[in-house]
Amino acid sequence: MEINKELILKVAKNSRLKLTEKEAEEFVPQFKEILNSFSKLDEIKTEKVKPSFHPIEIKNHLREDIVKESIETNELLKNTKNKKENYFLGPKAL
Repeated sequence: MEINKELILKVAKNSRLKLTEKEAEEFVPQFKEILNSFSKLDEIKTEKVKPSFHPIEIKNHLREDIVKESIETNELLKNTKNKKENYFLGPKAL
């Protein structure tokens, strides 16, 4: 694929970018350099390389959920003035 000013302007139009003629001319050598850099990646032999989706192994570090007795409601609410029935009473949220 040949990179020229017309191609740059077409891509800019499709991307809804407003480029001047001068800006389009400046992008031509930059795009050529970028595409040349990516073409070098095609030369790398990767047939026997395993894919790496995550470079770090992901493990679940959560604790096991164990059912045990909890503190009674009255015990929890005994040190607060802001309570109503069996609940903590907080500020109104608007």
